[in-house]
Amino acid sequence: MEETCLLRLLFVTSLLSGCTHQASLNISPHRNQMFEGEFVSLRCEEDDSSDGWTVTRNTTKNRETRTQCGPDWGEQAGSSCTISYMDPLDTGVYWCESTGGAASSSITITVTGGAVILQSPVHPVMEGDDVTLTCTTQTSNLSAGFYKNGSFIRTEPTGHMTIHHVSRSDEGFYKCDIISDGESPPSWITVTGKPTTAPPPSAAPPPASTPLFLVLLHLVVFCPYCISTVIMVSLYRHRSTGNDLPVSMEMAPPTQAEQGLADEYDDVMAAVTTEHHL
Repeated sequence: MEETCLLRLLFVTSLLSGCTHQASLNISPHRNQMFEGEFVSLRCEEDDSSDGWTVTRNTTKNRETRTQCGPDWGEQAGSSCTISYMDPLDTGVYWCESTGGAASSSITITVTGGAVILQSPVHPVMEGDDVTLTCTTQTSNLSAGFYKNGSFIRTEPTGHMTIHHVSRSDEGFYKCDIISDGESPPSWITVTGKPTTAPPPSAAPPPASTPLFLVLLHLVVFCPYCISTVIMVSLYRHRSTGNDLPVSMEMAPPTQAEQGLADEYDDVMAAVTTEHHL
């Protein structure tokens, strides 16, 4: 029955954990199980917020109604709340709530009328950390047996059990038992992962080529081509200039044969002309 009630309260806790919280709830004495009749102080530790924070709770008596510290329960002083006499009906989920509606992380407090309580971490523990559970009465710590989810783990003669390097598989309900005094209420232990840190920014890769390298590359590739082209053009022009012989405009003097033919031609033309006139 107790575990069923705690599961319902843990569901409320999971809903609250989704809210953005700018404050944390601290409790004194620093444990989440209390003996009936104990004095408890709750305080909202603000984180640079101008909003006023008030201790709020949802108990097994009022499962669907959240109430703030005030006339019905506790005594409020600023962001603190004190309960002078803890009653089993005060078992429930406690958190801080601002006037703007923001909520802090929550704490599940269990109040027992029995003689044995289990001291366990109030807040979630981080993976890799060591967790110590203490089974105690109002007077002393005695040899105690420890259980997880109803299954026996082991007996510790000093009443202390340490879980080394906790992991997610260590989450669950824990309780303890002292033969002469009875057993404690169960408490849920939550394990969270370690926060991941962003890797350092990698150095920018060097440029594939520098401008000087590109210039040298172009010179090596294109200069031989340009030089060979210039040489070929020069050779071609030189050869063309040597083959063109100069043409003289002076005529060679006629030979005697050519002069005789010319005279005969003139005589014939004169005779034809005279005949024509006649």
